[in-house]
Amino acid sequence: MSSPVPPDSPDDVVEIEHAISRVAHMLTRFRQHDRTVVVAAGVPVDRAAVPLLRALAANGGPMRPGELAARLAVEAPHVTRQVQRLERAGYVERVPDPDDRRCQRVRLSGSGLEAVESIRASGRRWISEALAAWSPADRERLAGLVNRMVDDFGSHLDAAGSGSDSGAGSGADAGAGVQARPGNAGSGRS
Repeated sequence: MSSPVPPDSPDDVVEIEHAISRVAHMLTRFRQHDRTVVVAAGVPVDRAAVPLLRALAANGGPMRPGELAARLAVEAPHVTRQVQRLERAGYVERVPDPDDRRCQRVRLSGSGLEAVESIRASGRRWISEALAAWSPADRERLAGLVNRMVDDFGSHLDAAGSGSDSGAGSGADAGAGVQARPGNAGSGRS
């Protein structure tokens, strides 16, 4: 159990926590998901499926369900349910594990890869529209700071241990599903 947050937290930390909470809420709202993924991207999947699709795309090859669960910081039965749904929808397929014939791995199908690209394009379009008044320099600075923050959050989670509750109090699992960015361990851009 983590220690209580001291009442004298610096104002900047209070503001950061508040901003992250607002962003987490906006990004996880059901209606927002429907607008950006189901409608705009044309990909009829639930919110829980998107990180799994993104993780498979980022990995570049088949993964064991247990690896997916660890990467997404979720329980294995959650991944199993999502894989079953995505397999029925034609977005993923199971393939034999070359290292252990008793196991299977999961990979994106052609439709799954197209779905991930549509989701990414829709998200990027939404961000471009939302930040249209920002200068390219401001957007670049924001990207650098957000990636730095995600890297530091990931490092802090790793140092604290995966079983401890040392969250920032945002009410969302902001660190869950953090995936390493190629060439920069710990941040999640996929």
